[in-house]
Amino acid sequence: MERKMEENTDRDVEAGSETGGEDALVGNVNKLTVSPPGYTGALRKGHLIFDACFESGNLGRVDYISDFEFDLFIRPDTCNPRFRVWFNFTVENVRETQRVIFNMVNFSKTKSLYRDGMSPVVKSTSRPKWQRLPPKNVYYYRCPDHRRNYVMSFAFCFDREDDVYQFAYCYPYTYTRLQHYLASLERRNLPYLQREQLGLSVQQRRLDLLTITNSENVSSDREKKLVFLTSRVHPGESPASFVCQGVIDFLVSQHPVAQILRDHVIFKIVPMLNPDGVYLGNYRCSLMGFDLNRHWQDPSPWAHPTLHAVKQLIVQMNQDPSNTSFNRDKVKAGTGRRFLGGLLDDTSYCYTLEVSFYGYMTAGGAAPVPYSEEIYMKLGRNVARTFLDYYKLSNLIKDNRPTNIHSTDGMSHTGKGKSVSSIGVGRDTGDKKKDKNQSFGH
Repeated sequence: MERKMEENTDRDVEAGSETGGEDALVGNVNKLTVSPPGYTGALRKGHLIFDACFESGNLGRVDYISDFEFDLFIRPDTCNPRFRVWFNFTVENVRETQRVIFNMVNFSKTKSLYRDGMSPVVKSTSRPKWQRLPPKNVYYYRCPDHRRNYVMSFAFCFDREDDVYQFAYCYPYTYTRLQHYLASLERRNLPYLQREQLGLSVQQRRLDLLTITNSENVSSDREKKLVFLTSRVHPGESPASFVCQGVIDFLVSQHPVAQILRDHVIFKIVPMLNPDGVYLGNYRCSLMGFDLNRHWQDPSPWAHPTLHAVKQLIVQMNQDPSNTSFNRDKVKAGTGRRFLGGLLDDTSYCYTLEVSFYGYMTAGGAAPVPYSEEIYMKLGRNVARTFLDYYKLSNLIKDNRPTNIHSTDGMSHTGKGKSVSSIGVGRDTGDKKKDKNQSFGH
């Protein structure tokens, strides 16, 4: 099928049209068999079966174009048709050597890293490690055939008939995965780690709070610094969860730097601010269609219960509220960094760590290096190390202990009090690492 491409001249926005051509899309496909129009015979190999009825899944509709081409529609965020970015679905009943083109036809964002070399990720039952598709097989363009929405097309060759293949916008990190991870931490009975339920989401999922600090140390709690970290306010920003897990892994480790940090800093960590949105496979919104990072000023205990609980805790921990100014960007009004920067006292500093969905540049490198799950978590471990420099505790490292600490741009400001940070997705940062895994045929 021939498709026209248009050059994009629009400015970047987070969301496009209200409907995107999928007005009736309210749920995910459920074991949907896609056969040629008019076909009534028995199911054959190559009649693809699509499914997104699983945790963090997202695929709203599939249109048969030919035996080799399919139009796929992203299911919009629940109660908010403006956001259509995240996808996560499986394909089975494939034919060996079957080549297909999948067109994701209703993206709401005008600009995408798919135009700069990013590609979707894929895994299968016999190869359970996520891999990125070759960028040469991925195209991102504006298509007049679909209300001038943005289309991401990618080519793929199925090579194992018995495999179930899974495709996603980026590496998924589900609510259940987080619960398993936190439960495994609890089972270790670490004296410096406390897990508690700070609240519940609208759909009654846990809002977890971790406290990491050494209660038997050289500093009293009153003398300790306080770091408050939140992550995953936007459910589609799954890299944030990998980075957050890397931070936690390092802080609970026996590394000398981690031990010093636990002695002098209290870490409060909320690993998943929007558990309903993550579970449902949304990109930016909660169950009720709210972008939670625009509701910090006056969160509702019934509409934004997780945000309300976190804000209440931060306010309680802040002993001297004042109405200082952080910035005056109207677009950022209601965001965590903007609101908390104005709410907290002048010894508190608010940061957002943004991480790319795609990759990072190395010194002297000509092309971005794609992130993997492992590199995201390694980045998180390195972020945790930077607090040693941030609070000027490097002198406590003994000569016979490894230091191997690197400062991170954006964390160079020296703080004397509290630090409030969130982990999001945006700019590129990280370090290089090669992954070895059996690859897919292309």
